[in-house]
Amino acid sequence: MHTKTLKELSALLHTKQISATELAQLFLDRIAQSDLNAFLHVDPALTLKEAAAADQRLASGDTTALTGIPIAHKDIFVTRDWRSTAGSKMLENYVSPFDATVVEQFRQAGMVHLGKLNCDEFAMGSSNENSYFGAVKNPWDKTAIPGGSSGGSAAAIAARLTPASTATDTGGSIRQPAALCGVTGIKPTYGSVSRFGMIAFASSLDQGGPIAKTAEDCGLLLNAMTGFDPRDSTSIERAKEDFTRDLNQPLQGLKIGLPREYFGAGLAADVEQAVRAALKEYEKLGATLVDISLPKTELSIPTYYVIAPAEASSNLSRFDGVRYGYRAQDYSDLSDMYRKTRAEGFGEEVKRRILVGAYVLSHGYYDAYYLQAQKIRRLIAQDFQQAFTQCDVIMGPVCPTVAWDLGDKADDPIANYLADIFTLSTSLAGLPGMSIPCGFGQGEKNSKRPVGLQIIGNYFAEAKLLNVAHQYQQATDWHLRQPAE
Repeated sequence: MHTKTLKELSALLHTKQISATELAQLFLDRIAQSDLNAFLHVDPALTLKEAAAADQRLASGDTTALTGIPIAHKDIFVTRDWRSTAGSKMLENYVSPFDATVVEQFRQAGMVHLGKLNCDEFAMGSSNENSYFGAVKNPWDKTAIPGGSSGGSAAAIAARLTPASTATDTGGSIRQPAALCGVTGIKPTYGSVSRFGMIAFASSLDQGGPIAKTAEDCGLLLNAMTGFDPRDSTSIERAKEDFTRDLNQPLQGLKIGLPREYFGAGLAADVEQAVRAALKEYEKLGATLVDISLPKTELSIPTYYVIAPAEASSNLSRFDGVRYGYRAQDYSDLSDMYRKTRAEGFGEEVKRRILVGAYVLSHGYYDAYYLQAQKIRRLIAQDFQQAFTQCDVIMGPVCPTVAWDLGDKADDPIANYLADIFTLSTSLAGLPGMSIPCGFGQGEKNSKRPVGLQIIGNYFAEAKLLNVAHQYQQATDWHLRQPAE
């Protein structure tokens, strides 16, 4: 039962072959037996109460396609009943008085919440090793990282601890962990999913999205979680759409752009081999490969690591020990309380980014760094628009390597940053992008570790991306593979 897709689970629930309560209990039992550290807060009583309510909806016929299906949320979305920690000591015991819009939308759809998922602290990281509550393990090899910052979301899907999860992507944090855990994830166009109730990291980059087993599953989840929200000033006024409407369209005539910058030095041979094999499969499906260039790709890392920390330094200023969250025990005056609270409450990576952000925004450096980064960001977006005059979608690797071992890059933040080279530019441009499983590479101990194929589309082309991904998943079985239990 735990291996079934959302569509299959929905059919079983609606035909009364299983109840929402039975399904929730099945996943709660799996979570209780897991040693991946993917979940930060589970409350079976709360879950089963929601499942009972879903069963009543199913009995009355007041349902959606997602009613009764379990879901778990990245612990960056605030929730009324479960703790909302953002993976930080600063919010270790915080319980929000309201739900994030995304959580609210899934409640309205009748989904059953299993709990909150581990993540890098305030979504800052590429390996999920920056969580105050400890690293998440990759289900394919428990000595490997699952990717970040949404490592708990991806690992929970890969290990079949939940059939659906939410995640956020600031610079690749949906696509990269999805790739490294061998599951499917999509970052929609910036502004498509409400950020209200999403604990902010970098406001002009943060975007919520789903991680699940298949492209079809992601489409069903996007149907529920997108839409205009007047409480979010960055939310786009756009009519709701059915993201699954084009899943079965053939790919004959599809033009796939291959950026030469994505296939150069630094790309591991086993990753390139898996991606090239996937591209050949697309040619069999009727697509044509087109060489393109995204010349500003190499500038995406310095650009991102100026803009994102600048916004983080501003957003995280609210965590001062006054209103909510952690407060230092010993202090002499208000200023001392601020300093000690933030020094004790934030982890090393968060403090590093706050310091960088404060520096680039400071007098005398704003024009030299932050303003220049914003100009380059515009040029990166223009590169993509030029590329889309030659192709329908862009494909390439998600990450230069397979998942590395836990601790391997813990003392080298720059090495962690470089792992995002193929995902950052998409986020800076605000474009939709996704990762689908396309094979395996070899870990350092010859373990089998997943490889993800990245698919990038133009603005609001999510239905096209899901169609392209779904057709590949109908022709291959990488998305059906699962780690040994």
